[in-house]
Amino acid sequence: MEAELAALAASGATTLVGLMVSETWSQARERVARFLARGADEGAVDEELRLSEQELVAARAVADEPAVADIEAGWRLRLRRALQADPGAAEELRLLLAELAPGAAGSDAAITVHNSVSGGVQNGPVIQGQQFSGLTFYSSGSAPRGQGAGQPNE
Repeated sequence: MEAELAALAASGATTLVGLMVSETWSQARERVARFLARGADEGAVDEELRLSEQELVAARAVADEPAVADIEAGWRLRLRRALQADPGAAEELRLLLAELAPGAAGSDAAITVHNSVSGGVQNGPVIQGQQFSGLTFYSSGSAPRGQGAGQPNE
């Protein structure tokens, strides 16, 4: 049972650290704080999570992998202690991780995507996917020779 709790804590810490640098972190942070507080001061736990997020962002900005690993290890230990103090929390954490983990919602289900590009010839990148962040495209703004609105490629 101890090994199972340790594995769950490790999975939780990995997910938690991953969420800290995602777009869904603000919503996830509330739920994680509620879980970790377990009836205690939820505001104090929320503040710890905010500070960890700031440290993580700063560490990643300078590619400080040991600092990133330390942050994850700290949350792994914190989760493990919470699970040891209340073994009933394991199922609650499993459910929380299933809901919050990136790609958890229907991760086995097929996703149907329909894209439509209209308005003539497109002389720029077209991206298809599910999640994007931090994309930058540079373009001269002119169409390649022989291509223009409604003109076929030569």
